[in-house]
Parts: sequence; structure tokens; C-alpha cells
Amino acid sequence: MTPASHSPVLSRALLARLPKIDLHRHLEGALRLTTLYEIASQYDLGLPTESLEALRPYVQMTKDEPDYRNFLDKFNYLRRFYQSPEWIHRLAYEVMEDAASDNVRYLELRFTPPALAKARGFSLEEVTDLVLEARQQALRNCPQIQVWLIANVNRHESLELAEQVVQLALERKDRGIVGLDIGGDEVNYSIQPFVPLLLDARDAGLRLTVHAGEWTGPESVREAIESLSADRIGHGVRVVEDPQVAALAREHGTAFEVSLTSNLQTGVVSSMAHHPLRAMIDLGLKTTINTDDPSISATTLTEEYETACDQLALTAAELQAQVLTAAGSTFRSPAEQARLVSKFAAEWQGQLAELGAA
Repeated sequence: MTPASHSPVLSRALLARLPKIDLHRHLEGALRLTTLYEIASQYDLGLPTESLEALRPYVQMTKDEPDYRNFLDKFNYLRRFYQSPEWIHRLAYEVMEDAASDNVRYLELRFTPPALAKARGFSLEEVTDLVLEARQQALRNCPQIQVWLIANVNRHESLELAEQVVQLALERKDRGIVGLDIGGDEVNYSIQPFVPLLLDARDAGLRLTVHAGEWTGPESVREAIESLSADRIGHGVRVVEDPQVAALAREHGTAFEVSLTSNLQTGVVSSMAHHPLRAMIDLGLKTTINTDDPSISATTLTEEYETACDQLALTAAELQAQVLTAAGSTFRSPAEQARLVSKFAAEWQGQLAELGAA
């Protein structure tokens, strides 16, 4: 497919103005680089501190070979930065503030309590509450954005640890935690040991998203739908490899949280021109565009939208459809989903009509 020419109505300036939704952003992969440098300069983290540029390759994909192992290695360094409650609160707040600065109006931010707790042995309860407090500050200071939280568990970590995370999420679901995600190493670890725990959590009121179909094939998407009845799939782009799994996802109404730059950097796709998003749309799947780890990937949601338009030839109408699908796939009540769809549709139509792009 030949990329579309960069129409003025889809310029980065316009895309920056349009209201956005991000359903798949990891707190730990969205940290502000200048703050990381400040922390590295204050503490002995075993990382270079002569300049921000010297630190950058340790926490961001720069000249790395596209491969999920190289991508995940950044998190091994990032876990060193949570050196005090004050820093955890600030880092979490800045993630939400940066989203608001990119005109993200609705954010479901996932975070992994054990990742925040490990460096200094903080309790899972403490770090979770710090993120919740940062959310409250962001809602006060950035009233244009809605922020909700998703607690993440990793399939390569113990079931006991997952049980602790799920319990604290359930105890705080009236304070902004709306869902659970299971991520981690999907190549070597199954979700099956976690299925009863996650189903119980869903029955108790938390929604479910599952990392699948990223580093493993479409069978992991089938497993997430059949075993967990997952509301959404994180990534899931390899669903296109099996028409039966694609049909299952379409029938179930599963929404896919697609992240273009991340998929390129982790080696899931060989080039952006070959990204499956267009094929997923053509298959009638519910797709959304997200950032995944914007700091590691050196991207913003505005830039992801621009990539979709320039490299995958999405039109203004198709990009709007991605946003409205995201609004209807949020972990909110049906009434709130409908309100969000109506609000975002009106804003997009107004801005595009103003520029003759509707």
C-alpha cells in the first residue's frame, strides 16, 4: 500500500488539537526523561549521569535492534528510579500531566505495583496509594482529562503476587481503579494459572484486558477470549493470521488496543508499512490506537495518529472511527460510554468541518 500524501487537514498541528483517547499506556514506560535524569544524578543507580543523552539509550529505544527482549530490557533499568514515595508520586503525576499536554482527554493508565515497590522495598499498598494520590492531583490540575487506572499483573511472576495486586485493586475500585491487565512474558508463560483469580475479580466489578497476540500468535487471542472473556486485548495484532480467531473476536466484540511504534520496536512487525492495523480494520475488528510506552518509544499519541495517517493511509474519518471505538470500549458504564462517544464525535466533527475535512 502506498502511504497517503500528508494532507493539510491531517497535519500534526491539527492532530495535536483533536481530542484523544489512550486505553493502553503503561505508567512505567511513560516516565519523563528529564525527571529520570534528575533522579539518576541524585542517586547511585549504576547509570551514566554526565548528560541526559548518555542516559537515554538505557531507558529509551534508540539504536536498538527491534526485538521484544531489547524493549523489555528498558524496564529493568526503569525499575531503579522509584527511590522514594515523593519520586513515585511525581513520576506518576507527570505521566498524567504529559498525557493532558498532548490533548489526551481520556486516559486509562495501567501500572504495575511490584515494579514501583521493588527498588526500595515499599509495600504494594503504599505505591498503589501514591499513584491514586497522583491521579487526584492530576484531576485537580488538568481538568480537561479523565484518568482511570488499571492494575497490571505479570504472568511471569507468581500467582501469590498477582493475588495481592488484585486484592488491593478491588479494595480501591471506588477510588479510580477500573480494571486489571495481565501482561509480561507471553512467550514462556501461560495465563491459565491466573484465570480463576481474574474471573473472580471480574465478577467483583473489575474489567479485564489481556496482553495477547503480540509476541505469540493468534491462539493467545483465542485463549484470552475463551478463558477470560476479555473486554479488550492489548496489542493482538497477530489475530489477522487466523481467520477463525478474527471471527471469534468480531463475534465477541473484543476491542484491540493497537500501538504502532511499539509493535515496530518490539519486532512484531518488520516495517510500519506492513503493520496489520489496516487489515484488522478491513476484517471489521474493533481497533483503537494507543501509545503503550511513549517514553521508551519516544512518541506521543499525536505522533501515533500521524503515523497511522501517513504510513497506513487512514483517512480523517477512519481515524475518527478509531477514537469513537475507543470511547465505546472504555472501562466505564454503558451510559458513560455513550456520553463519551457523543462528546468525542461532536468535537471531531466540529474541528474537521471547520477545516473542510469532514
